Amino acid sequence: MERTSIGIILNGVTGRMGYRQHLVRSLLAIREQGGLPARDGSRIWPELTLVGRNEAKLAEIATRHGLTSYTTDLDAALADDSHQIYFDAQVTAQREKAIRAAIEAGRHVYTEKPLAEGLAGSLELARLAAARGVKNGVVQDKLFLPGLRKLKRLVDGGFFGRILSVRGEFGYWVFEGDWQDAQRPSWNYRAEDGGGITVDMFPHWHYVLEQIFAPVTAVTAHIATHIPDRVDEAGRAYRATADDAAYGIFELAGGIVAQINSSWAVRVYRNELVEFQVDGTHGSAVAGLRECRIQHRGATPMPVWNPDLPATEDFRGQWQTVPDNEDFDNGFKVQWEAFLRHVVDGVPFPWDFLAGARGVQLAEAGLRSAREGRRVEIEEITR
Repeated sequence: MERTSIGIILNGVTGRMGYRQHLVRSLLAIREQGGLPARDGSRIWPELTLVGRNEAKLAEIATRHGLTSYTTDLDAALADDSHQIYFDAQVTAQREKAIRAAIEAGRHVYTEKPLAEGLAGSLELARLAAARGVKNGVVQDKLFLPGLRKLKRLVDGGFFGRILSVRGEFGYWVFEGDWQDAQRPSWNYRAEDGGGITVDMFPHWHYVLEQIFAPVTAVTAHIATHIPDRVDEAGRAYRATADDAAYGIFELAGGIVAQINSSWAVRVYRNELVEFQVDGTHGSAVAGLRECRIQHRGATPMPVWNPDLPATEDFRGQWQTVPDNEDFDNGFKVQWEAFLRHVVDGVPFPWDFLAGARGVQLAEAGLRSAREGRRVEIEEITR
């Protein structure tokens, strides 16, 4: 079958997310399935060029996966017209400059979030991309998780009636790095390097809330650095300058109230690393990464508060599991396929730079709320 080859620059592929989710589980997986069907009957075939700062690491990854194109010279890669797409999975502090260069080179751009370190920079990238006519997108992977796709199905089907509230719990204990290695890179805990759980997770919560429930209209947040001293990858002690926990109340259009706790200093006592409970007049649901459970109002029991007696009801056993009803692929891969179809076939792709900018806006508003100790309204931004 004829191939439609599309050259992709992967910058930041030596990092955890760039390598594991975007290279191995997305683009290489697309190649392993023989490419992606295009509208003209051909197969979209990703031709990959790996970019990073460490040539030895790039060479090792390329050899491991049978790839031949890699470089430490981003400018040279961007100047090569065989590359149509630039993808960025670098640390946040390096992203804006590289994306700007890619836009100026006329490359379509797909990037990890956050799009830039601030709202002003994010909006400028959106403006430049529109002016240059390049297609653009921001990773919003959690929308494609099986649990949240089931939750969206319930919302679209009217299961909840009038939605009242959303409660989210995310996080796990990240080891300090002294007696056990940390599961996250040390830059995550340095504000000067773009670290912090607010700038990391609030953009996620923005698109989850906006695209499943309703737009965010205001935020009240409290942030903390619960673990102030950590040890980096080289065994050196350092002072954490970024927040490792964020507690947010988000007001949504239509009167929905969302509360989401995000923490890298919490031990997990839930079924999945992230869970959302949604309560409505007609029913409730609890959705995680993969599973989703529901309780309809017609099947809601009548708990009675009595602190003098032990609980005899199996509350979790009173919920019903939502069936899959389809095969769910890796969420990162699903969105990559959508972006490739957007570039090749012009299929609409709503998760663009403007959507990414709104996520950065919410993170900035959350930090401002925590700093000033007040509720911050979210102004509408448009193209």
